[in-house]
Amino acid sequence: MTTDAGLLSPVRAGTPVEAVVDDEAWLRALLAAEAALARAQARLGTVPAEAAEVVTEVARSDVFDVRAIALAARESANPVVAVVGALTRAVAARDAEAAEYVHRGSTSQDVFDTAAMLVCARSLRLVGADLERAERALAALAREHRDTPMVGRTLALHAVPTTFGLKAAGWRLLVMDAADRLRAVRTPVSLGGAAGTLAGYLEYADPRAAPDGRAARPGPVRTGPGTDPGGYADLLVAEYARETGLDTPLLPWHALRTPVTDLASALSFTAVALGKIAADVQVLTRTEIGEVGEPAVAGRGGSSAMPHKRNPVLATLMRAAALQVPALASTLHLCATAEDERSAGAWHAEWEPLRACLRLVGGSAHTAAELTEGLVVRAERMRANLDLTGGAVVTERIAAALTPRLGRDAARESVGRLAARSAAEDVPLAELLAEETVGVLSPGQVADMLDPTAYTGAAGHLVDRALSDRRP
Repeated sequence: MTTDAGLLSPVRAGTPVEAVVDDEAWLRALLAAEAALARAQARLGTVPAEAAEVVTEVARSDVFDVRAIALAARESANPVVAVVGALTRAVAARDAEAAEYVHRGSTSQDVFDTAAMLVCARSLRLVGADLERAERALAALAREHRDTPMVGRTLALHAVPTTFGLKAAGWRLLVMDAADRLRAVRTPVSLGGAAGTLAGYLEYADPRAAPDGRAARPGPVRTGPGTDPGGYADLLVAEYARETGLDTPLLPWHALRTPVTDLASALSFTAVALGKIAADVQVLTRTEIGEVGEPAVAGRGGSSAMPHKRNPVLATLMRAAALQVPALASTLHLCATAEDERSAGAWHAEWEPLRACLRLVGGSAHTAAELTEGLVVRAERMRANLDLTGGAVVTERIAAALTPRLGRDAARESVGRLAARSAAEDVPLAELLAEETVGVLSPGQVADMLDPTAYTGAAGHLVDRALSDRRP
């Protein structure tokens, strides 16, 4: 039997999300969707309560062979037909009469899409919990390092000073934005029947269609001329949602794929939000920068060739996920162009990309929680790097001070020329500026203005404002 142990996807291997999206989990969700349907129909009196109990008990057993069902699915292009067959046989072995009520009035997409939403809902709960961990850790980092100065970098080069607290606050905002989007995603049951009209459910609910009149309550369900089937349809959807713990859709959504595309968008944003954190950590952990470090774990990050290395593996896993999920999510968006009342191929193409997105985002969020909770911040390296350019990181401030005397363009040109000369001739910028600004700025003023720790703008205020947002 083949296995998918995560060999090529270490970001999700061994993480909590893996167990709720593997083949066994999907099979359990399919069986749960079938059992919930029987219970919902039983609550409305259109399936015997005893039959629903048997279906539920059997669906929760471990008598089903996921590999056999997967192979049988090749004959119908989806696994539900095989699941229904296996469940019906297993229920019949317990109670032949109860087997009549398996999948009653239903269709494959109802069961599969409901099962998919069960899997997604369980995955999102895990992702949400890990994002909350990361948010708390980043809030603590932002608070602790509110005024820790560091180099701001733009286009790969030193720009002006910032603070690590502001950077951490920005990371936290991304995490909260991702959590907001995931919380806004609705995971509805799917109940439409063969072509989105629920006709099969209504017909089987008619006591005339029940074997030996065994539908528990004889009426008022009728589907003939002059009747209003809408009441039963609404009740059945509501009961199914209650039994599964999922949302109630406005309409059957076999070919209206908003739930999947919304999920794709939210997962894609989450992946890239965490990827931004990872990309920053990768830069800051470079040997020549060394401003942060990943939490040290024995044996982690080793190189197969270079004994001295300890690679930033957590950030690497998160970034790898961020580079994959948007492309996978785009497939889910493309699949929304479903023809007719059910698509031949577009629906089927959703399944693997959806699971891959859940796996990658779930793994990345779990990794992000570990990274942020254990991130090592090296304030002394940040301070040392601020001094690398001898004050050039605050030339913006000097130019602003000279603008009233020289004009903006002349001030910028003058300071830029001195900074270039300082770098080329290895002459302290403070010395050149003191000579150039005699009568305008004193040497003491020049020295004070070249102190990078005194030029972090409103960073502290921005951190305070960001930390006042307590959305989680």
